[in-house]
Amino acid sequence: MAEPRPRRRRFRLIAVLTVVAVLLAAGVVTWARIPRDDLAMLEAGGLQVAAEVAGSTTAGDLTVTVSTDPASQVIVRTAAGTVWSSPAGHAFLGAGRGELQTEEDRGYFWLQTSHDQTWATQRLDTVTTAAGVVVLAGQLLDEGGEQGPAWRAEITATDRGAMLEATLGSSGDPTSLGFFSGRTGHAGVHGFGEQFTDFDLDGRLVPIIVREQGVGRGEQPLTLLADVTNHGAGGTEAMTYAAWASWVTEDLRGVRLDPDLPESHALAVADTRTVDQVGLEIQATHLRAELVTADTPAELVTRQQAGTDRPELADWTGQGAIVGIQGGTEQVRNTLAELQQASTQVAGVWLQDWTGQRTTSFGDRLWWTWQLDADRYPGWADLVADLDAEGIAVTTYVNPFLVDPTGKDHPPERNLFAEAAEHGYLVRNAAGQPYPLDQGGFDAYLVDLTNDAAQDWFADVIATEVLAHGVRGFMADFAEGLPLDAVLADGDPQLLHNQWPGLWAETVHEACVRAEQPDCVTWFRSGSLGMAESSPLFWNGDQLVSFGAEDGLASALLGTFSAGVAGWPLVHSDVGGYTSIDAQIKDYTRSEELLARWAEVAAFGVVLRSHEGNRPAENLQVADTEGTRNDFARGTQIFAALAPYRAEVVQEATETGLPAIRHGWLVAPGTPAAEVDTQFFFGSSVLVAPALTEGATEVEVTFPPGRWRHLLTGEEHDGGARQTVPAPVGTPAAFVEVSDPWADRLTEAFAAL
Repeated sequence: MAEPRPRRRRFRLIAVLTVVAVLLAAGVVTWARIPRDDLAMLEAGGLQVAAEVAGSTTAGDLTVTVSTDPASQVIVRTAAGTVWSSPAGHAFLGAGRGELQTEEDRGYFWLQTSHDQTWATQRLDTVTTAAGVVVLAGQLLDEGGEQGPAWRAEITATDRGAMLEATLGSSGDPTSLGFFSGRTGHAGVHGFGEQFTDFDLDGRLVPIIVREQGVGRGEQPLTLLADVTNHGAGGTEAMTYAAWASWVTEDLRGVRLDPDLPESHALAVADTRTVDQVGLEIQATHLRAELVTADTPAELVTRQQAGTDRPELADWTGQGAIVGIQGGTEQVRNTLAELQQASTQVAGVWLQDWTGQRTTSFGDRLWWTWQLDADRYPGWADLVADLDAEGIAVTTYVNPFLVDPTGKDHPPERNLFAEAAEHGYLVRNAAGQPYPLDQGGFDAYLVDLTNDAAQDWFADVIATEVLAHGVRGFMADFAEGLPLDAVLADGDPQLLHNQWPGLWAETVHEACVRAEQPDCVTWFRSGSLGMAESSPLFWNGDQLVSFGAEDGLASALLGTFSAGVAGWPLVHSDVGGYTSIDAQIKDYTRSEELLARWAEVAAFGVVLRSHEGNRPAENLQVADTEGTRNDFARGTQIFAALAPYRAEVVQEATETGLPAIRHGWLVAPGTPAAEVDTQFFFGSSVLVAPALTEGATEVEVTFPPGRWRHLLTGEEHDGGARQTVPAPVGTPAAFVEVSDPWADRLTEAFAAL
């Protein structure tokens, strides 16, 4: 006898609900397993001031004022004006005792911080002077008023402003120091390295840790899929290859930790969520910060970045494109011929696969042997010489890892991994063995750059192998992956993790010197405080092949803005992006339009360099079709037309630290153009409103005051207004103010296109 229909329906409903419940439970479990930052942040408590210390204390050009009316506050002034103030009514120092934990996977790091004790109230007991130094000292208190660590802050005048050096006593065993700077209301906050979010970082927690930035970083559905299937590999908007404690605020104050102090590179968290302050908690008990002010944003950044001797960028980089090509000698020659036939302006080639290619689940990767793959590139020396004779420089690729090459079809003559292991030149794990780091299909090993002999050896390897045969430079990749539990020849990995990119840059710089390459061009994606002394050029890292503001073309512009005010004056990106993923639901590959638009943005920049990406065969390349060749050629012609102007902008950036690519706040402060994150100035004269959305044929331009001439059409626009301007592919919206000293020269150069 058949079951009654209502009962069968009930059973089916129960079965369906059971399946749904199981799937939901599995989803919840999977979601819960995705690693995330979990950050506990010190908060500024009250500032208690002893009656006898209120008033002003002077030491030379420095004046430190301790006031109690209307609220307790410390104000630091120099001849330049007020360079710093504590948050009114709140402490400027605090302390915590707690635990720092990290989770690491393939260069991704997630921070978990906690406190079992905090001392948030600051008591200022004494103010004294000694040898030009104003010394403030006192005690930190917990929420019950019990004494914790003593504190001491020494303030001295500098050529640019003032230096504040703070230390905590050992009572209570503090593990972290909180530093709180005042600001006016919600004054915008900019910097903290290369941050791929809004230019204004107000209202955020900003982790200061270098790490892989993720694939998608919020762009869906890719981020979710990467998180679920690859243990958090989607990343977040807070993840970046380059983070350090240097910032400026729109009330024209700047704070930058001293790169020479090891604790300046400690893991940290910045907090801009409180309306009248910027907080910084470092996992150390010693802080040294330079404090500056200026009359304009551009002067502020210049003053903060002064005193750095930056290497010059070789002139040839500004004459035409650096074309990324892979595939071997004949492929390089054929691709160049096709591009040149389309009238592409080529200054160099970037041949990252010079060491050989391997295929992983992520796509085409390289053999990190740092020796030529002669099977892939027969006649290498002739290729380099022939291109040099045409005025085309050859650049390649290197990173701070070594791999065991025994699995390669034709291993190189030297096994650099074996050499380094034999001499103890590799970063070790807790067992004292070389530390294997998963690269998604193979293991690699970091050279221990704290070992002087290892660093010396590696610099020689780069000089004699990578820069052999007339190679003029290379991408200096990675350096964000030092494990926090590593065993090093010298130093604490928790202090050296954020400093590792700087040690890598020092090694590379020394290699260029040894190779006697005065115009050696190297570019880095990972960054640390003070690194600009060792490298002339940086790049945004691995963007997705999309237009997105989360991880695509638009995000590269945001990262450039932030890095520019934090100490990277010359930044560029991979034309076309790098990361291509078949996410099943959506296959992320390049479009012809994306390649063209990215080249247009790069044309108004310091370097125009293309990249084939991680899946070259599945993605359009600049030489693939007549359309891509013509679009790319157009971008390179615009780039070349700007060469004389670019030389001046690059020289200014190198000498002063003022970025070449500038947010409107640096050029037109106090105008609506200072509030826009989707347009930029190249130098001070050229305003660019790039097409950052797919399918766009026009763009919105916010003009500063003046009268602005379109560089490609000659049409003029009244300033002080927001206007919609046509921007078909090949005619990017770029303008010069008609009274600018460069206006006529640029107009003439573009008329010849």
